[in-house]
Amino acid sequence: MTDIQIGFIGVALTLVLIAFRIPVGVVLGGVAFCGIWATTSLRASWSVVSSIPYNFVTDWNLSAIPTFLLMGVIASEGGLTRGLFKAIRVFLGRVPGGLASSTVVASAMFASASGSSVATAAAFSRIAVPEMQRAKYNIGLATGSVAAAGTLGSLIPPSILMILFGIFAETSISSLFLAGVLPGLLSAFMFILMITVRCSLNPSLAPVTSTTGTTWAEKRDAIIEIWPLPVLVALVMGGIFYGIFSPTEAGAIGAFLAAVIGAVRGTLNWAKLKSALRTAAVGTSTIFLVGLGAAMYVRFLGLSGLPVYISDLLLPVTDNVYLLIMMISVLFVILGMFVDPLAILLLTLPIVLPLVEQLGLDKVWFGIIVIKLLEIGLITPPVGLNAFVVKSALGNLVSIGQVFSGIAWFFLMEIVTLAMLIFWPQISLWLPGLSK
Repeated sequence: MTDIQIGFIGVALTLVLIAFRIPVGVVLGGVAFCGIWATTSLRASWSVVSSIPYNFVTDWNLSAIPTFLLMGVIASEGGLTRGLFKAIRVFLGRVPGGLASSTVVASAMFASASGSSVATAAAFSRIAVPEMQRAKYNIGLATGSVAAAGTLGSLIPPSILMILFGIFAETSISSLFLAGVLPGLLSAFMFILMITVRCSLNPSLAPVTSTTGTTWAEKRDAIIEIWPLPVLVALVMGGIFYGIFSPTEAGAIGAFLAAVIGAVRGTLNWAKLKSALRTAAVGTSTIFLVGLGAAMYVRFLGLSGLPVYISDLLLPVTDNVYLLIMMISVLFVILGMFVDPLAILLLTLPIVLPLVEQLGLDKVWFGIIVIKLLEIGLITPPVGLNAFVVKSALGNLVSIGQVFSGIAWFFLMEIVTLAMLIFWPQISLWLPGLSK
């Protein structure tokens, strides 16, 4: 059996084991260990197990993960995300589909703090959907807006997926963070545009509600309620943009400021702080376990020669960048139907990055495309994770069919936005270019 064949078997076995819900980190590490043994020797395999975990964990860039996780958890525990939906609806309540658009804006702000698409979808399923139901909104529009807006957590920085992409692609995490800002805002704008147009053409989707949020006093109170979160995110991203501090330092400063704001406002106590530290530690451990397995998996695929083989196979067929991006997109969307975004990212990067490097594509731009594809996978049937998160949060109030029905229009907007990011790379690269 050739090394290439071993590589193909390893990838196929990985997908099968992940489909059986075996922990991703265990699968990647186990397949890598056996694959390296098969391609070289048992001694070499043990050597990889001995060296790679240490080299991986001591990578300074990885320290951005616990700091940003801690910032997000403290922001949530300290009440900085509280009242987002209520405050935003004061400004958008009278716009056609205003409650759904408010959900998108509030989700984008929540996601910028938490960095988690799943957490965003779960939170706003309980906050926004009951409000839209009381306003007699179409249930598909209500749940679809929550599921789709939740995906913004992957693209709007700080994003854990961006940090991991930067580490494995050996590219600047600061540049990736800055590159995600405009695509994230564009995604939110496209959602709001679609909601407004649809609800204007078909008012039965979202009956106009009588909202008390019309006076300047109420708008002032709404701003006072939510100002700490946008200010915190702006300080963190502004510091990265102007080169004042690194992503790791930005996460640590963000966590400290979130704790100070929560303490001053009286919404963060010692019990909540300890809970935040515990949650961040558990989340970090989970991500590091997957990352360790992925680091070993990269070594296995490199030894098998599979990435180079696939590159040599595809590049003679076409050197058209757009066609290859389309092929990669199809691969990501298909995998996104069945596999967790983190697993997809770490499973595919060793295979697609050699293609990107041989074509001379900008890794920052490609990283944003990848993150966008992972977003789309979160709402792609039959196993779009965010759809099931919404269904789980709402229980019998909605069927999974209704959720996916509502997602369809948002899925279309995601495809349109993806095309814009592919054909106009400057949407992603403009801000990183300014910071240089």
